[in-house]
Amino acid sequence: MEQLKEDILIENKKNDIKHIVVYNDDVNTFDHVIESLVDICDMDIIAANQCAMLVHYKGKCDVKSGDYNELKPKCLELLNRQISAKIE
Repeated sequence: MEQLKEDILIENKKNDIKHIVVYNDDVNTFDHVIESLVDICDMDIIAANQCAMLVHYKGKCDVKSGDYNELKPKCLELLNRQISAKIE
């Protein structure tokens, strides 16, 4: 019974949906953030514009959801472009 509980917990953890969250900063331009979201997160230009506005006015925005292993390289690329991002 105890092993079954452990197996279920492990499986649930594997299936957890994570999010890349982009945070506002005083460095990047709207154009840079929008272009990066289009290139890296496969957003269309309208969605990228909306996310950039949310980041600016709300301080952060979820820009991509999925499995941690899928999101990690995308988040690293955003960080390489000096965009403040984190997987949560």
